[in-house]
Amino acid sequence: MSRASDRLAEAAAVRPSARQLAWQLREFYGFLHFGMNTMTDREWGLGREDPALFDPAEVDAREWVRDLAAAGMTGVILTCKHHDGFALWPSAQSAHTVAASPWRGGDGDLVREVADACRAEGLGFGVYLSPWDRTEASYGAGRAYDDFFVAQLTELLTGYGPVFAVWLDGANGEGADGRRQYYDWDRYYEVIRRLQPDAVISVCGPDVRWCGNEVGHTRAEEWSVVPASLREAELTESRSQRVDDGQFSRSVRSDDDDLGGRSAILGSDEPLAWYPAEVNTSTRPGWFHHAAEDALVRSAAELFEIYRRSVGGNATFLLNVPPAASGRIADADRRMLAELGARIRSLDETDLALAATVTYSSSPLAAAPGVGGVWRPEQADPAPTVRLRFAADAALAGVGLREDIAEGQQIDGFVVRLRDAQGSLLAEHAGASVGAQRIVDTPAHGVREVQIEITGSRGPLALSQVRVFAGTGTW
Repeated sequence: MSRASDRLAEAAAVRPSARQLAWQLREFYGFLHFGMNTMTDREWGLGREDPALFDPAEVDAREWVRDLAAAGMTGVILTCKHHDGFALWPSAQSAHTVAASPWRGGDGDLVREVADACRAEGLGFGVYLSPWDRTEASYGAGRAYDDFFVAQLTELLTGYGPVFAVWLDGANGEGADGRRQYYDWDRYYEVIRRLQPDAVISVCGPDVRWCGNEVGHTRAEEWSVVPASLREAELTESRSQRVDDGQFSRSVRSDDDDLGGRSAILGSDEPLAWYPAEVNTSTRPGWFHHAAEDALVRSAAELFEIYRRSVGGNATFLLNVPPAASGRIADADRRMLAELGARIRSLDETDLALAATVTYSSSPLAAAPGVGGVWRPEQADPAPTVRLRFAADAALAGVGLREDIAEGQQIDGFVVRLRDAQGSLLAEHAGASVGAQRIVDTPAHGVREVQIEITGSRGPLALSQVRVFAGTGTW
């Protein structure tokens, strides 16, 4: 075998862990940024704010979770403590917590309320714990601070039931006082694996890769099999936000547009890893609620576009919805979430594949993939192709494909062709990555047949679903 074929075989053999598979199936889940910053109208708190400032009158965690579920989200990650160091649970490690506030008479535990609400509504619960703490005196002292951080992490992972994700960012204080903490990431990971073995460790962690920006920008081709060095937390940390300047959440870097394509794989000799991407952004310019941004909530149409590019681009989508200082999610966000949920549900409601006549170039199934099973074409098939034929002309908005990623990410080339009743070509759309899901925009009218040809594969492919989305030619 040639070096190229050896390298592609190496990529084909990489598989996700059980926790990564379960996480990928969630597809779309929410962030809740809420805390002291909400009360002080800041993005980054300074630390040591007066706990008396935290007294939201209308907190209803069940309502929060229901609002997110209405948008189609399957899980919730709560900012249990942000950089300011104020803990939303009565941590025994710090005096700077809800226990020192007037909220719930000092007996409140917002982490418990959200965890219980998620359990009651059937959504997964995840935690965000900032590694940077602007209140804790031991920050910057090395092991003493790591002991403190691990103790708080242990509280979160042992007191609130199952956790599907632990979200760690690379925030690191290098302020005027010169304090800098070198985080013991390996120690943190060991604690998480031991206490919550089913939880993925996201962003500054080995399970889920940050897409690289906070805008919701996605790569044209996203890969789950990438160079293993991308899992180094220090690399993510170096690209994380350093200054609260209001610009970072809207900036995009483009120097790493191809992380796992064929040319990137063949151009590297380093080990490969399953390290899939998460796309994250906020409904607003800020991550915490600011009344001045109530008129700047992103539209359902814009967020549905991000959903199609992320969940429909072999990634997951983490959308932040920040409750207001009152303790309720603002009406503008709630209306948008309901409309977004309707748009996402329309993907299933407009699927024409179930009514199509489906044929295969080899290894035929009784129905379309996803209904009749996983399609595995014969290895000798020179042009593996699925054809879906309609009884009447159709207007299409897009086509969706899924691989059975339990068997790896194999497809690295495909073409979608649209034909009319006479067999004439109306349009052709080519791509490379499929993975967990790929949604291709295919605006067209008068379509009688959709052909999906797999033009490149790293190993035996397993196509698990084909969907054809009806529309007026647009989304």
